[in-house]
Amino acid sequence: MAKKDKKHARRPARQSQRSEQQHQSQPAPKRRRNLRRASLSQRSQSAYDRALHAIAAMRHEPNLRLSQATKLHGVKADTIRKYFPSELTKSRGRFRVRKSDRYSATIYLPDKYGNSIPVHTRSSKERKEASEYLRDLGRYLRGERNALARWHGKTISSVDLVTAGRTIASIEPALSDFSLYRTFNGRAS
Repeated sequence: MAKKDKKHARRPARQSQRSEQQHQSQPAPKRRRNLRRASLSQRSQSAYDRALHAIAAMRHEPNLRLSQATKLHGVKADTIRKYFPSELTKSRGRFRVRKSDRYSATIYLPDKYGNSIPVHTRSSKERKEASEYLRDLGRYLRGERNALARWHGKTISSVDLVTAGRTIASIEPALSDFSLYRTFNGRAS
């Protein structure tokens, strides 16, 4: 009986050694880094912006494929996956983009003096609203007088939107220098 007790006493030790070896041979799961735009180099910030634009294009045009969006904006699909890992999902063999996101971006809107002020948006919804406001502001400047009706008294990221006709008329020369390209690429002058 003493021999059986020794065998039983050794078995749990062997099993624990095997499980330790199995755990050591398995690679640790990869952790995704939380990449903040402010901590990135200028080159990486540019790649971040291009990836964000590609996602926005896919969101705007549902039939746009990932490969087409990447070519349009000069970014690789791996870069999109790096900066926005939860945005792409695969459905029926194609990559799709979520309806909205919670990523921050800085855009520029005109203030009541015609100056570009930075607006730190926190979601795709806020970026879309800013884009629609700028589109309607352009329509107003081209002569469509009721284009800004829906924006009266509204704010985007705690910035009051300029909708008064007299104010816009007084800052119109400054608004002519205000371009959408500069707005979304962060080049305020």
